[in-house]
Amino acid sequence: MFVERNLLLQEIEQFLNVNAISDYCPNGLQVEGKAQIKRIVSGVTASQALIDAAIELQADAILVHHGYFWKGEDQRVIGMKQRRIKALLTHDINLLAYHLPLDVHPEVGNNVQLAQRLGLTVTGPLEPGNPRSVGLIGTLDAPLSAKDFAARIESVLGRAPLVFDQHKPIQSVAWCTGGAQGYIEQAIAAGVDAYLTGEVSERTFHEAQENGISFFAAGHHATERYGVQALGEWLVKRFGIEHHYVECDNPV
Repeated sequence: MFVERNLLLQEIEQFLNVNAISDYCPNGLQVEGKAQIKRIVSGVTASQALIDAAIELQADAILVHHGYFWKGEDQRVIGMKQRRIKALLTHDINLLAYHLPLDVHPEVGNNVQLAQRLGLTVTGPLEPGNPRSVGLIGTLDAPLSAKDFAARIESVLGRAPLVFDQHKPIQSVAWCTGGAQGYIEQAIAAGVDAYLTGEVSERTFHEAQENGISFFAAGHHATERYGVQALGEWLVKRFGIEHHYVECDNPV
C-alpha cells in the first residue's frame, strides 16, 4: 500500500505538533524523493550507514531523529554531506527528520518511550510550568540502588551506563534523552534522587557529587532509539505502509 508523501507529512506534522515547537533544524521533509511512499526505514541518525541500508531495502523514505541542516553548521554541500545527499537523490529517497518534536511527544517521544522501557512512571515535566518540557520527572515502582538501576539500564539499552553513585536509594528520577547533561541543574532543583541522560561533561561529576544526586549517562544514541521506532509503527497503523528500523550502532 502506498501513501502520498504530502499526506504523510501533513499527518506527522499534525500528530507531532511540529509548528508549535522551535528547533535548531528544519523538521519534516529535508530531502525530497518519491511522491509515493510504500516502505520507510527509520534510524536515529541519517548517517551513510543508514542510507546504505535504506538503499539495500529499497526504501522510499528514511525517518530519523538527527537529520541535516543544523543551525550554525557549514551550509556548503561538500564532503560527507555531499555524499549523503547525493546517495539520497540518486535513489530518489525522501529524508524525514524530527528533532525536538520527537523528544517531547507524550506518546511516541523519546523520553516517554525510554520511561516505558525502564519502568518509570511520568509524574510531571522537568521544567516546571512548561507543557513542552523536553525532560521529564517520574518514579520507580520501588526504590533501587544505583547499582541495580544501572543494571536495569544496561539490560534495556544493551550498554553499561556511566554512573556517579551517591549510595542512596533511588525512587524519584529525572531524565532527558540525548545530550542533555546540562539539565542536571533542573533535576537538582526538583529534588529527585537521580538524573539520567545520554551524555556527560567534566563538570557534571562535581554537580552530582556536591548536590548528592546520582547520575547516569546511558548514551546519546542508545537513549534516542525508540522515538523513531514508535513513530514508524504509528505510520504503519495509520497508512498500512512498511516500516523497518535499522540499528546503526554508535558507542556515544
